[in-house]
Amino acid sequence: MAVSSAAEATVLTPDGVLDTTTYLSLRDSIINAALDEPCAVIVDIAHLVVPAQSALAVFTSARWHVRRWPEVPVILVSEDDACLEMLAHNDVTRYVPVHPTVDAALDALSTPVRPRRRRARTELPPEPLSLRRSRDLVGLWLTAWSHQDLVPVAKVVVTVLVENVLAHTDGPANLRVETDGAAVTVAVADASHSLPGLREEPAADPRPTGLQVVAALTRMWGTAPTPTGKTVWAVVGSENRL
Repeated sequence: MAVSSAAEATVLTPDGVLDTTTYLSLRDSIINAALDEPCAVIVDIAHLVVPAQSALAVFTSARWHVRRWPEVPVILVSEDDACLEMLAHNDVTRYVPVHPTVDAALDALSTPVRPRRRRARTELPPEPLSLRRSRDLVGLWLTAWSHQDLVPVAKVVVTVLVENVLAHTDGPANLRVETDGAAVTVAVADASHSLPGLREEPAADPRPTGLQVVAALTRMWGTAPTPTGKTVWAVVGSENRL
């Protein structure tokens, strides 16, 4: 897959067959590009061969994963009439816009300019001391960004997310914290493709799980699969202050 930039957008140009063997790879590549927060992810599908139309759901799936965070538009490029008909028939165009050229896609980006984001990242080694390190860094970064009021809840969130990485993987945790000035997002990436979820069935232990605590304390949370694993993220706002 070719990757390039146009204005402030990322342009992906997949080449080959889209089927059950390549579906997840393409979806995760789109999501991964969106996590870098360009103004849009534009996917030029002119060279993509799609034997089964059902595989076109890869684009709506990718859009679903990034719709809440990082809220980066996913746009398709195709000027082939047969391809456009397939996209419309499979309801892809209901959620993902299609334009004939990359330039047309860029011209169609009429959404307001996103607020400038402050962002910090670090890699935490797979050791218990990373829990304290993650809390210290969150406190340091949010204080520098004048978000001292969100430090307590953000520390709880990052503890849960990093603790899950230490408990369920053998690799490092990649911590990312960002703010648009109003809310704060805490995101932790790891090399496991196993997606977390809330426990639905009653268990012998009535205490809430870490993710149940995160769900209760944050505005929203979610997961984003990537080619190398996944990212688990949570957004906290002023209503989440402890």
